[in-house]
Amino acid sequence: MSAESPGLSDRFHYWRRRFRMWRGTRPFWAGLLTMLGGVPIAYLPYAQLTLGQLSLRMGTPTGAGSLIIGLLLITLGLTMWFQSVVRVFAGVAAILLALVSLPVSNLGGFLIGFLLAMFGGALSISWAPGKTASEGSGQGAQSAEAEPEQAGPVVQAAAPEPEPAAEGVGAHADGTTLETNGGRHRAG
Repeated sequence: MSAESPGLSDRFHYWRRRFRMWRGTRPFWAGLLTMLGGVPIAYLPYAQLTLGQLSLRMGTPTGAGSLIIGLLLITLGLTMWFQSVVRVFAGVAAILLALVSLPVSNLGGFLIGFLLAMFGGALSISWAPGKTASEGSGQGAQSAEAEPEQAGPVVQAAAPEPEPAAEGVGAHADGTTLETNGGRHRAG
């Protein structure tokens, strides 16, 4: 391999960076959790579990409902990935489908699918796209050269002094007035 040709490591790092950039522009973990939540909800009502000599069949009268809920959750997870504009709708729909799966699908896929879909929907609702450096600062590269902002609370140097009131017009013995912006106000 020559020094000019990209090796396997360079190609791997290129695709890894591209995936990380793609993942950062959409609610990736919300979509993944929602899809993973749909799998046990759709699968477990049709599964035949064997525990030693005991065969356990999970047939429910609403098996078709479980399948539909699970497939809709998987579809909503993909929607969160590829159409991040509708992330709030997809998140609310995922939470509602997870709640409906409790009575319909064996406690939402033994609570595993329910919890995954609930967390995925909540993450989708709360996700917001990040701001780039030029959007957040307003001045772009010039703000990077300026001095950095100091962290901590903002402290005002001194409070403005009130203007003295004219003698006898609403003035009290302590020098405050009732009808100025700094004084007390009454309704009506």
